[in-house]
Amino acid sequence: MPKIPLSVIVLTYNEEKNIETCLGSLKDWASEIIVVDSGSTDNTVNLAKKFTENIYNHPFENYSAQRNWALQNIAISNDWIMNIDADHEVSQTLKDEVVAHFAKGFSDNIKGFMASRKTMFLGKWVKRGGHYPIYHGVIFKKGFGYCEDKLYDQHFVIEGESIILKGDIIDTITDTLTNFTERHNKWSTLEAIDAINLTAQQDGTNTIKPDKNGNPMEQRRYMRLKYYSMPIFWRSISYFLYRYFFKLGFLDGKQGLIFHFLQGFWFRFLVDAKIFEENLKKGKKD
Repeated sequence: MPKIPLSVIVLTYNEEKNIETCLGSLKDWASEIIVVDSGSTDNTVNLAKKFTENIYNHPFENYSAQRNWALQNIAISNDWIMNIDADHEVSQTLKDEVVAHFAKGFSDNIKGFMASRKTMFLGKWVKRGGHYPIYHGVIFKKGFGYCEDKLYDQHFVIEGESIILKGDIIDTITDTLTNFTERHNKWSTLEAIDAINLTAQQDGTNTIKPDKNGNPMEQRRYMRLKYYSMPIFWRSISYFLYRYFFKLGFLDGKQGLIFHFLQGFWFRFLVDAKIFEENLKKGKKD
């Protein structure tokens, strides 16, 4: 496969189980691979050296700050930039599709590409419950993209029109349920803070704008605002019922039951509980 003028940035921290799969899905078609490590204590960096010499170390503050630091401080060789996580893998379909676009060319008004993630959970693809497809900005032209300033669930803002790709980013989201629940407990705190500050985020200039008629990311952000306008606690219950029954999540089998319950109800209920707790501290009533 011919290499295209694309620089791929991968953030790492103790990713020795995933890094070879991730970088292996990039080496044959992306002309530059950049790894930004935040002090791994395992074999991540040594394994990454098999694929690239462009390895940087920068202290981790949060994902948004780390991603934007890389964009602003690294001498990136190409005009087109891709960002993926270390536990992600680029599917062959997506590779072929992006290479084809670069080979045939595209309009100057195109500033980015969007793709969906294909979530793998306990060895099974979770494709129902409204969880697929969910599009993210994965590639953008230098100067026309950045990571929005959020504590949790940050996405890349693309300033301009985007091509929606049919291929997927394969996202293996957990190795054990223990890690899954521990990470989501931590993330629920960050999501609660973001939800409390939702009005300020909505008015900001560095986040994805909610628009029910916009691109898939803008539509999803609009739905997030609608979700948080619903009564606390009832919204998490309603969301799970919507995902599991109305959006046919039950067809994802036993893995789907675990995933949709933990990610679609338990996590969302925990966020609401932490919002409630914070409001109690501030003397606010729901």
